Amino acid sequence: MDASAILAAVNNFVWGPVMLALLVGTGVFLTIRLKFLPWRNLGYALRMVFQRRGSNEGDISPFQSLMTALSATVGTGNIVGVATAMVLGGPGAIVWMFISACFGLSTKYGESVLAVKYRQTNSVGEMSGGPMYAMRYGIPNKYIGRALAALFAFFATTASFGIGNMTQANSISSALFSSYAIPTWIVGLVIAIAALSILTRGIHSIGKVSSVVVPCMALFYFVTACIVILVNIEAVPAGIAEMIRMAFSPTAAAGGVGGSIVATWLTSMRWGVARGVFSNEAGLGSAPIAAAAARTDHASRQGYVNMTGTFFDTMIICMLTGLVIASSGVLGTVDLDTGKLVSGAQLTILAFSSVFGEYGKLIVSVALSLFAFSTILGWEYYGEKALEYLISKRPVIMAYRVLFSLVTFVGATTTLEVVWNFSDTMNGLMAIPNLICLLWLNKDIAKECFEYQESVVVREKHGEHVDYQELKAEMTAQESH
Repeated sequence: MDASAILAAVNNFVWGPVMLALLVGTGVFLTIRLKFLPWRNLGYALRMVFQRRGSNEGDISPFQSLMTALSATVGTGNIVGVATAMVLGGPGAIVWMFISACFGLSTKYGESVLAVKYRQTNSVGEMSGGPMYAMRYGIPNKYIGRALAALFAFFATTASFGIGNMTQANSISSALFSSYAIPTWIVGLVIAIAALSILTRGIHSIGKVSSVVVPCMALFYFVTACIVILVNIEAVPAGIAEMIRMAFSPTAAAGGVGGSIVATWLTSMRWGVARGVFSNEAGLGSAPIAAAAARTDHASRQGYVNMTGTFFDTMIICMLTGLVIASSGVLGTVDLDTGKLVSGAQLTILAFSSVFGEYGKLIVSVALSLFAFSTILGWEYYGEKALEYLISKRPVIMAYRVLFSLVTFVGATTTLEVVWNFSDTMNGLMAIPNLICLLWLNKDIAKECFEYQESVVVREKHGEHVDYQELKAEMTAQESH
């Protein structure tokens, strides 16, 4: 067995049923442990996203922090991953993707709370936080905490070059080459120059660009997807019914919606959960790194803000892609040249083309390019902060920013399966120390959650404007008297 086959086998194990069960299981545990408050406060959390707060300790605004996290999570998984899940797991995979996202809300909330609670200030006055700092400063056993932190930081740094860089750049160049025959080296050069101009200026630059690019690209995709769904509105009820039926049927053929696709509920669950987690990254520990940079008055407030990333990524964008494909009648289409089922980006293009014709190709290509490029920006920050934990010297960090930008050219112009499998494995391995940390520090998460609920959420739901730092200062002054 060669190196590629070994890595593929390891990767399949890392992203196998055991890991997926741990990821969803942790979400279920935290949801119950927090008395379903992440679910009950989802409306409150969505309002927090668009509220402006006074300057507090941190580098970027809560909104910019969320957009940075979303820039990394909203990527090829929302277009390619959803289509692949519906082919391999049937239309029912979308239902399981939604279910896993529900529990992912609690996971994303918990890891973001810990990231803000245990964040530190680095040598240039910037915030550094994420699972590695929660492990080091939160876990009582310092040897276990530091070991888990070092492992997570190593996995995150390594994964950033593959899953957050080369695969994204390759998705852009491949889409533009297959659709419009644009040479991959030209696409790679443009990506590298754009990345270099943004990333070398750090989190402030990433935050500003993400706060413009992410909402614009999401709105563009939302509008075009809604048009397809509205044009095919008569097929939507049948598509939704088929999704639900196949999600819970012991064995079922997709029939009119999915053509020749056959999938059991176990297959639907496996692919739905896998692609859902891959898309929204709840439990992997990456998004909390961006949460730690936010200016906020309480860890729980930013926990709620960043929690909405899972809602926007999976419950909105992924669901839209699923409905576009299900309502357009293209699921189950066979490629006449290869004799295989059309999947991935090509399936999504077929779905949009059912309404927009030749422009369907343009819409998906633009969306895919924007989604993938934003992922490159977000993941650079994740990798940088993980590397900073291991090696805190500023010249090393600056060298990483330049190297990360240049590697996008390599990713755009070459296909390196071994590198991709290795980075994908590292991406999955990040979850292990992160989940251990979440379960170990669940009391910390619950304490922050319940304290914030009593002192802030209840009052803000009644229209009051509460700054927790001011409230805490008042309480301290009263106690001293």
